[in-house]
Amino acid sequence: MAVLKVIEVLSNSDKSWEDATRKAVKQASKSVKNIRSVYVQDQSAIVKDDDVTEFRVNVKLTFEVK
Repeated sequence: MAVLKVIEVLSNSDKSWEDATRKAVKQASKSVKNIRSVYVQDQSAIVKDDDVTEFRVNVKLTFEVK
């Protein structure tokens, strides 16, 4: 039986929500090992001068505790 833990991570990107999600996983994997899944809980964007300038995600990462 595996023991899993879930943490919440916030991330942003100037490209896309997908890129923000990838950044969250990449950064978290520097200190958290055995990441198994990512769940995008919320998405938002910042608008300046009628243009989207930043994409933000709030994700939940699931990883195995050894």
